[in-house]
Parts: sequence; structure tokens; C-alpha cells
Amino acid sequence: MPQTDLVILMAMGGLFILLGLGAVFWDVKEQRSYYDAISTWEDVREYMEHAPNRPELGALKIGGRIAVVLGLVLLVMGGTFWLWN
Repeated sequence: MPQTDLVILMAMGGLFILLGLGAVFWDVKEQRSYYDAISTWEDVREYMEHAPNRPELGALKIGGRIAVVLGLVLLVMGGTFWLWN
């Protein structure tokens, strides 16, 4: 595999890691702002119990974790090919 292909593979892995971490932190911020907003309501049962569970609040976190794992796989593949070449 040419050297430029390995650099591109590793750069894509780094990009996926950055995007994944950005999605995870964005989800944490969205979840915090959502629960801060409903904590001001008079009926705070949903705030205290976090029920019903809102799937959209965790979707960014799950997608971010998948992107981080994919980025790590790409980085390991690129590094392995680079060492064996």
C-alpha cells in the first residue's frame, strides 16, 4: 500500500475520533440543557425520575461512540500497515 494511502487512512481515523468526541460532548450539553429546562416546571416528576426515557438525548452519544471506535480501528489499521510496509 502506498504511503499516501496510509496517511489518508490514518487521517480519516483521526477525523472520525474528533467527530465522535464532538457528538458525545454535544449530547451531554443537549441533555443538560433539556433537563435544566424541565427542572423549572412545577411538575418535576419527569426531571427527578428521567422517565419516560428520551431516545433522542442518547442518540448523539451512541453515534459518537460508534464514530470513536471506527476512528480507532482506522488508526490501528493504518499504523499496522505502516509498520509492516
